[in-house]
Amino acid sequence: MLPPVNLSVVIITFNEEANIGRTLESVQPLVADGKGEIIVVDSGSTDHTVKIAKSFGAKVFVEEWKGFAAQKNSAIDKAQGDWILSLDADEEVERDLEQLIRFVTSETKPHPKQELLTAMGATIPSGDASGYWMRRRNKFLGRWIEHGGFWPDPKLRLFRRSAGRFESRLVHEDVHIEGMTSRLLDGALIHHSYPTLSDYIEHMNRYSSLGAEMVVAKEPVRFSFMNIVLRPMFTFIYNYFFRLGFLDGREGLLLHLYHAVYVSWKYAKAWELSRNQIAKKS
Repeated sequence: MLPPVNLSVVIITFNEEANIGRTLESVQPLVADGKGEIIVVDSGSTDHTVKIAKSFGAKVFVEEWKGFAAQKNSAIDKAQGDWILSLDADEEVERDLEQLIRFVTSETKPHPKQELLTAMGATIPSGDASGYWMRRRNKFLGRWIEHGGFWPDPKLRLFRRSAGRFESRLVHEDVHIEGMTSRLLDGALIHHSYPTLSDYIEHMNRYSSLGAEMVVAKEPVRFSFMNIVLRPMFTFIYNYFFRLGFLDGREGLLLHLYHAVYVSWKYAKAWELSRNQIAKKS
């Protein structure tokens, strides 16, 4: 008889051959003992994503794209583990974080640094929590962005399968947890987000369109100088100067500059969508 699955690593993918191998290799210690599994829901990749995922022992399901939240919930529905670790295909689990995940999801294995942590007076996460926040290191053009709100960038990614579902949103979907949450303060996820400017601009173009749809879904949007010009300007000033984004050098400047452009795009596209909807009705 196979041992019960304790942890399910769930990932959604589309043409992620450049990233998925690194991600799956980082979680092998979590599933290699036979008590874990990897669930990949792919939305029709045309590269070697599926082949690479299967080479790491992942259970791969190919489904039509339903949106971020629905796709991730579909992966959760296929999982058998008591715990879910939800990852993006371009993320990597650091060694220290991997050890901490094994500690909080296991009732028998002691934390590898328990004696040291106790001696330092550190608080070891409680096993009673239904979900855990973890830090994330974001890399932009190969540089770790440490300021401007991009570190520690807490993400709720580890949760009991019975307690967590992704909320239905077009973008920036969050996990809704029933029960108490805690924080993992050792290690981090490494987010290999945007290795080139083209990647970032393409991503911001897509996300600004989805964000515009969310804005318009609430109410029609008028052309707004405040939202299209001033809000992006204030966003840049706040993140780059007040949150010390300038300390991340040239990469920090480009990141915050183009993030401000994303904000402008989102509200300009929201105005365009509203105008087109009004035109169709008239």
